[in-house]
Amino acid sequence: MSSPVQSMSNKDKKILLVDDDDFLLDMYSVKFKEKGFHLEIAHHGLEALEKLRRGKFEVILLDIVMPSIDGFDILRKIKKEKLAEGSVIIILTNLGQREDIDKGLALGADDYIVKAHFTPSEVVAKVKTFLDR
Repeated sequence: MSSPVQSMSNKDKKILLVDDDDFLLDMYSVKFKEKGFHLEIAHHGLEALEKLRRGKFEVILLDIVMPSIDGFDILRKIKKEKLAEGSVIIILTNLGQREDIDKGLALGADDYIVKAHFTPSEVVAKVKTFLDR
């Protein structure tokens, strides 16, 4: 059971979820909000970059397969423009090939989660683990 103090500290942790799938966005939003996190959503890469230029997030959950600009290119821009200094970047995607995982980690992601292998609750728990470090 979590204490009210814990929930308040979660509320102070800003998380950016970048994905073009509305169903997944809704599902993850419910799970993060249930645990008291402040979650912002970006439906595509350009929206994500705009939000990152305006504010800081403790965690960025980034899908790879999206229209106009993919997650790998977003990650490159984040690193080049130093938009996520001190942030945890977790790739959250359905691409599970070893070469994709290696590429994401080489580009600077802190972790790589294949959506099909984790429930939304497990993803929230993994994010919390990073934040508790």
